[in-house]
Amino acid sequence: MKINFFKIFIILIIFFVMGVFFKSLNKVTVYDTKNLVGKKISKVELKNFKDEIFLTEVDLAKNKFTLINFWASWCSPCRKEHPFLLKLNKEKNIKLLGINFKDNKNNAVSFLKELGDPYNYLARDELGKQSINFGVYGIPESILINEDLIVLEKFIGPLSNTDYELIREKIK
Repeated sequence: MKINFFKIFIILIIFFVMGVFFKSLNKVTVYDTKNLVGKKISKVELKNFKDEIFLTEVDLAKNKFTLINFWASWCSPCRKEHPFLLKLNKEKNIKLLGINFKDNKNNAVSFLKELGDPYNYLARDELGKQSINFGVYGIPESILINEDLIVLEKFIGPLSNTDYELIREKIK
């Protein structure tokens, strides 16, 4: 009788462990901006280029839509997407926040003078700490949020014409 009880107990434990294992296979464990879509952003605190003021989530909530773009002067794909950012800046319902990622301040300013400054807000993330809060691993990367600070879309890599059109559709 004790042996049968012990066998049943072992079999139940095996089934339990297997159930937990198979359940965990379907769970997303990689954190990236794709996981942020549909979620609210919080704890935004960015220094601007003059290091005088902070840009917070309260400031972003004043905009109907905000495209948060992580970029750097040393990033060649950032040059490729720049014309799309300049075009987006002309749209009425959206503001652009450029977060300069691990870059030299003077190089970043020269980059914007050379190619044009599409940003309504310009912030620095010299050490990459704020980028981690957004789940950004590399650049360029852009995140579209609404006035409720909900992530509507994310774009990994340089913005393309298709991305530009998608953003225009979402902000109508």
